[in-house]
Order: sequence, then C-alpha cells, then structure tokens
Amino acid sequence: MSIPEFSPGTRPEAIGRVYLVGAGPGDPGLLTLRGRACLQEAEVVLYDRLASEELLAWAPKDAERIAVGKAPGAHLVSQDQINALLIQRASAGRTVVRLKGGDPFLLGRGGEEALALQAAGIPFEVVPGVSSALAAPGMAGIPVTHRGLASSVAIVTGREGEAAPAEGVDWERLAGAVDTIVILMGVAGLRGICDRLRRGGLPPDTPVAFVERGTTPQQRSLRTTLGAAAEQAEAAGLAAPAVIVVGEVAQLTDSLNWFERLPLKGKRVLLLRPEAQARELSARLRQLGAEPIEIPAIEIAPPADPAALDAALAEVPHADWLVFTSTNAVSAVVSRLLETGLDLRALVGPRIAAVGARTALALRDLSLRVDLVPAEFTTAALAQELIQEGVRGKSVVIPRSAQGSDLLSDELRRAGARVHVAAAYRTLPALSNAERLRDLATGGRLDAVVFTSSSCVQSFVMAVGSPRLARLREGVVIAAIGPFTAEACRVVGLEPTVVAKESSAAGIAEALVAAFTREESPTAEVVMR
Repeated sequence: MSIPEFSPGTRPEAIGRVYLVGAGPGDPGLLTLRGRACLQEAEVVLYDRLASEELLAWAPKDAERIAVGKAPGAHLVSQDQINALLIQRASAGRTVVRLKGGDPFLLGRGGEEALALQAAGIPFEVVPGVSSALAAPGMAGIPVTHRGLASSVAIVTGREGEAAPAEGVDWERLAGAVDTIVILMGVAGLRGICDRLRRGGLPPDTPVAFVERGTTPQQRSLRTTLGAAAEQAEAAGLAAPAVIVVGEVAQLTDSLNWFERLPLKGKRVLLLRPEAQARELSARLRQLGAEPIEIPAIEIAPPADPAALDAALAEVPHADWLVFTSTNAVSAVVSRLLETGLDLRALVGPRIAAVGARTALALRDLSLRVDLVPAEFTTAALAQELIQEGVRGKSVVIPRSAQGSDLLSDELRRAGARVHVAAAYRTLPALSNAERLRDLATGGRLDAVVFTSSSCVQSFVMAVGSPRLARLREGVVIAAIGPFTAEACRVVGLEPTVVAKESSAAGIAEALVAAFTREESPTAEVVMR
C-alpha cells in the first residue's frame, strides 16, 4: 500500500470529513448508536486490530476498508502513515471513519490524529466509545468503584512509547493515590509493575484480577494477588489484550462474574441460515455467551417458473385457508404480488394459518390476521389442527419451498381438502461459501452446527464433502430443527445431538443449552448424551 505524504497546515482543495469513532472493547453490540450511524455513511474505513471486523458490516459494501491495526511489536502502518491516510482520503472529499478500539481519546492516540487533522484543515468529529478499562472489569463482575471498598480509580497504561514498559508512570506514587488501579497493555511489563506497586506500599495480598479478551466469547479471567500475579499469569498463559485490575474490588469477581457463567460461554456455533434469518438467533446466542458464526449454506431464489405460484395466488380469494410454513414463503408471496402489480388486498378472503411464531409475526407485521398457529411449531401439528377445524371440501392454498415436504398437503388431501401447492421460492446451495464451510468443518474450531432445514443439511454436505463429515462428528454438537431436519441429518450420517421442537430463535438456543448442559428441556430432545 502506498502511503501518501502530507504537510501540516496545507489546506486541501476539496474537504471531506473524518469521524474518530470508538469501536468499543470487542463485543460488536457495544458500539454506540452514533458510531454505527457514522459507519453507515462512510466511504473509507481505517480500522484497528482490536476493532471487531463484524462492525465493518455496517459500512456500505463499496466503502474502502483499510486495516491499520497494531499488535505488540508489529505495526502494519505507522502512526504518521495513518495520519497521512486520513488526510489524503478526506482531502479527496471523502467521508472517512477512523475505527479505533475502545475510546479514541483513552490511550488510543486519537488526540494525535485529531491534531494532525486540525493542522491540515480537515473537519473531524470525535465519537466516544466504551473503553475496555471499564467494560472488561464489568463483564467479569468487577465494579471499579464500590461503596465501602473503592471511591476512586485510575486508568493507566502499562506500556509507554513503542517499547518501554511503563517507564513514564510513577507506580510508587500511584500505589497510594487511588483505591483501584486499572492497567491497560500491562501484560508484557507485569513483573516490573507489580514490584513497583509493592515498593509503593501495596501489600502482597492486595487482590488482583486479569480479564483477557474482555466482552468477547473468548473472555477469561484470573483472580490472584499482587505478590503472585506475575507467576500465575505466566502459568495460565494470559496474553494481550488483557485488562489488569488492582485493588480490593478485584475480589468481587469471585461472586459477581456473571458473563463467564453463561451456559454457552465461548461456544462457537455455526449458523447456516441466510443472513437475515440468522440475525435474531445470533443475538440470542450472544446473550447466552456463544460466538455465532454466520455462513449461509443456502440462498433463497424465486421459483424457476412462477406460473404455478401465480395460479395459486389467483385462487387465494376463493380459498378457505391460506397456509404459510415459513417466513421465506411470506416474503416470496409479497414479492410476487408486487412484481405482478398486485398488493396485499389479493390475499383477502381466506383464513390464514402459520407454522411458528416467527412466521406469524411476519404476517402480523403486514397487518394480516393469523387465525391459526399450532401449539407445536411443525407442519405435522398444523395438519392435525387444520383437520380438527374441518377441511373436508375446503380449498387450501400452500405457497412453500420448491423442495418442501409433502406431509402437510398429503394429510389435508386425505382429510378431504382441495389443496393447491405452489413453489413460492427455491433454496439453492450458497456455492460462494463452500470453501469457508470446508475450512470450519475440518479445522476443529467448531462446538456446534445448527441445521434449520433439510436443504441446509444437503447444501452443507455438498459444500463440505462426505469424507470430511467424520471430522465434524467428533465432539461437535449437531442441532436439528424438528424431526424432518433430524432425519435429513441421519441420512447423511450426522446423528443429531439435540432436536429443537420449537422452530424459533429461543427454541434453538434452548436446545443448544440443553445439549451442552445436559439439562432437561420441554422444547428440546437431547438425543445423544
């Protein structure tokens, strides 16, 4: 990468704008709303090593993305070069986001970047971020101030300049000046820091806590004392990034460390649904401590020939029931109506049934009343409840996947209904993701895979290849949604660990919790114990 030069005080002809955005401590959910808004309008993003790459998804797809991250002892781009890039891109009239880990003005050299921009006449805005200095202790159950234990706190760097470990910090004076000391970037110089704090008067039994990779699913913490900190940190293999808390409040992690006790803490879960459908489940899994990995195995496409769908939709006003078995079917029907110059008024007339709470919600969001949702979110349960309603001689329209099961339509026909089934959409293998799926399946870096349909199973096997599935069977939880998906797993040699009875984000999450904790669940069947 060619790094442009700049001369401080030179005013560019066309001026853009630079946002110095704090990316937060690691958890992408801790980005501020203002930070997200800046990313959404960015034309260029310069991002740090510690800024979660998931945040880059908020930037427009055509935005230029430049990695300028720094690791201890290894700098991709120097600070002067970063300043030059900011000024060069903004001088071309572009909107630039400088995405910095934590907060831009807390030990992040954001002040230097702001001064360079000011000298060059570039407008800028500082967007504060959540600092790991507060967030990491908080996620480990350590309040940095606490009534009766600490009423003051100091945040200090454990490293000065490019190499010297904390030479410029007066650790001896600091030891007696505040109740809580939060140290960032202090792992490399830990032994010297501890020695100097003890020389400053802190006793060896002063509580110390380390929080490594705070706020992320890989977070782990260690509670020790000042006298034993260096040895225990080395024995535990603690590494940067880590936050060190020195003071009486550090002992509270023993009872308040809520995050590391979450049932799915640190579990890497592969989600094969298309991105829009995986979003709700990803959020739920993060709440439970997991690391969701979204790599769709399938993509949704219109039917090869829409004639059958058009004919079924023409039948809707005269039908008794309109049945949706997925949110994909809802979206596909609405899209086809709009393509043919119609709207939701074309669905007026029949009663509406839906499988699952998410499908029902998608319909209600369109202001369509849902008359029947089975207690159990399966097509088999829906068939039984429709039959109980009385379908003999009634007309039922079912827009569904081209690869959908015939169970519902067959049961209704046997009960005397006139059933009109039409392919509203197709599920196709997401071929562009095949290599990433193969790498994950064979790399031993997965704890669970969630299969939400038989097409997901088939596309996954197509991408990974049957010979590699044996690697996946070893120690990886296979979660299937419902009996049909479970059977599709068995056909390809993947025996499900757990079967979720409820096809919803909550149901899938509860099934994974049941699988990993071996606890009983009313919404999941743990098959392999």
